[in-house]
Amino acid sequence: MKHLRQLTDELMAKKARAALGGGEEKIAKQHAKGLLTARERIDLLVDAKTFVEFGQLNASDQPGLEETTYGDGLVAGIGKVNGRPAVIIAGDKTVLAGTEGSVHLRKSRQMHALAVRNGLPMFFLHEGGGLRMPDGMGSDGISDKLFPRELLTHHRKVPTMAAILGDSYGGPTWTAVSCDFVTQLKGTCMAIAGPRMLELANGQRVSPEELGGVDIHHQYTGQIDADGETEAECIEQLKRFFSYMPQNENERPPMRKTDDDPYRMVEEVFSILPDKRSRVYDMRNIIACLVDEGDYFEYQKQFGKALIAALAHLNGHVVGIIANQPNQYAGAPGPQECQKATEFICLCDSYHIPLIFLHDTPGFRISVEAEKAKMATKIMVWNQALALSTVPKISVVIRKSIGAAYGNMCGPGMGADVVVAWPSAEINFTGPEVGVNVVYGRELERADNPHERRQELLKQWSFDSSPYGAARKHLIDDVIHPAETRKFLCQTLEYLLTSKREKSERLLAAWPTGF
Repeated sequence: MKHLRQLTDELMAKKARAALGGGEEKIAKQHAKGLLTARERIDLLVDAKTFVEFGQLNASDQPGLEETTYGDGLVAGIGKVNGRPAVIIAGDKTVLAGTEGSVHLRKSRQMHALAVRNGLPMFFLHEGGGLRMPDGMGSDGISDKLFPRELLTHHRKVPTMAAILGDSYGGPTWTAVSCDFVTQLKGTCMAIAGPRMLELANGQRVSPEELGGVDIHHQYTGQIDADGETEAECIEQLKRFFSYMPQNENERPPMRKTDDDPYRMVEEVFSILPDKRSRVYDMRNIIACLVDEGDYFEYQKQFGKALIAALAHLNGHVVGIIANQPNQYAGAPGPQECQKATEFICLCDSYHIPLIFLHDTPGFRISVEAEKAKMATKIMVWNQALALSTVPKISVVIRKSIGAAYGNMCGPGMGADVVVAWPSAEINFTGPEVGVNVVYGRELERADNPHERRQELLKQWSFDSSPYGAARKHLIDDVIHPAETRKFLCQTLEYLLTSKREKSERLLAAWPTGF
């Protein structure tokens, strides 16, 4: 008994040292930069006293580093996040700059296997410098440290969420861009390699933020879904996103209790939608009227701004909303909006989340720049995702829905279970003005009175763009009272979520997490 006590005391002394990671001096340096340590970040994420750490006594397998590299740059374990069990992995910058050595990578792989085997969601709190040298040097060093296969074949078996909370290169970046949701702390960098490596490789000199800061990802890449001013804000975003997710591929997202009447009239929409068709408005105000308690979580808010993608609840059910945003490019989707819509459809279909489409678009945003960005391909990839998705889909035409964009927003024949319109809807191949200009442009140039001739042609081209032509032929399912939209959505959703349809077939689960 005495010997066991002595051994136990030695163990606890080792664990106390291990809990300090790279030591008090390194922790002080981390705090001096205004950043938290890996364990402090985990404490912000998990419910109090629920975290069980694995691999605390790990250390680098390089000779001489046994007592100074506890955890080998990675803190990992299982804890509860808002009462739900999950696997948590956090890069430890205080140990060898959070770089990845052999033990670090082995632990990461085993934690991923544990999560998938037990159906546990995964949280990554990342900061680190990628593959460690000299561990990865030489043909033998690099051969077992290439891209993590468990991420490449994950197929959305469990939800994955990442926060970039310090400069992250290599491995942390590969992980983050493979996740279902990514948030990034302002002032940090997420890139393939750091500025120093970039300068040595090709002579380019840039700051970390110019290379992979928040603005770069919002404006160009779409590789992050949100950002935060503080680490606490970023971690709270992870929790909020998680509240809309199921535990794993075999479960539906949790229902949320609500006192918001599913049959509530939304008379506010009459004051939101402008009388003049050319006037803009904020579609977010329409969404807030429709969803439970006016509460929703926007996905990629700063990327592809002409399209809104959001998670919300309708009568307690989690739904995904894809809506045109008229106050950005009149609601016309461009390449970024196509990418955003595709990723969001894949996310929702993989986790059994029904989709609601709210139309107000004049058509796709075409330009030389859009063509260079493979606009045609991105439009069709969006359509492919739509065609393969098997969750219930409800489509509502609020105002304009013109041309091919009518299809991409889940118009008739594009896989919607139900397509309805407000009486304000305008549905057509193109506006009469554009059609007349294209077909009769040269004739108008030669006309003695171009204005008078244009008016004559516009009268000839006054096709019925109202929803009633489509409704008469049952090409759409109904024209609904705008104030009854919430009631219609809640009611229809309840009827569609039968035992056969409550879970999708997950045909999009194997699609890449980014395009």
